[in-house]
Amino acid sequence: MEGTIGEIRAFAGSFAPQTWMFCHGQSLSIAQYTALYSIVGTTYGGDGVSTFNLPNTGSRIVVGTGQGPGLRSYVLGQTTGEEGHTLLQAEMPLHTHATTPTNTSTQAAVDISLNGVAADGVLSKPQGNFLAQDSSGNDSIYANPATSPNLVSLNSQALQVANLAPPRPTVTIGIAGASLPHINVQPVLAVNYVICVQGLFPSRD
Repeated sequence: MEGTIGEIRAFAGSFAPQTWMFCHGQSLSIAQYTALYSIVGTTYGGDGVSTFNLPNTGSRIVVGTGQGPGLRSYVLGQTTGEEGHTLLQAEMPLHTHATTPTNTSTQAAVDISLNGVAADGVLSKPQGNFLAQDSSGNDSIYANPATSPNLVSLNSQALQVANLAPPRPTVTIGIAGASLPHINVQPVLAVNYVICVQGLFPSRD
């Protein structure tokens, strides 16, 4: 199959035609393929002294060099891209997660009991004590509950409760996802790419 040295073609066969090689990144001898080296150079690898490499199109899609309108620039021999990608937090669009709390229909209620001691007060300090009867006339209106266990309920109007603020329910948003990479490959068809290693030498004019 005649071709121009350095030319790459898509080939549907499972073998490389005569004077052509698969584009698998092989290392070739400069001395043996001088004409091809003068065209390809070390763009695709090699030490440039005794060896140079062919392009490697294995598992890759060929893209034209340069920069199209609104697209990124590619230089000859550049490789980039990835088949799978795991999104980072900085790469995700700014978003929120809505929560739907479920509230009970039962109204909140509180029961408060204010008790006193049905006995004479013998103490003047309230700490650790209960209200009692002031029958001594010296402001001893408290009794120790340990020694005066006869507790009675005081008038319901003796205590007022205002601004009752029960704790709000805690809503927790569960963690979702597994941080696995997503497939980042367009639909493709695998064929062989072959490069002409012996043939017509291309003219620069």
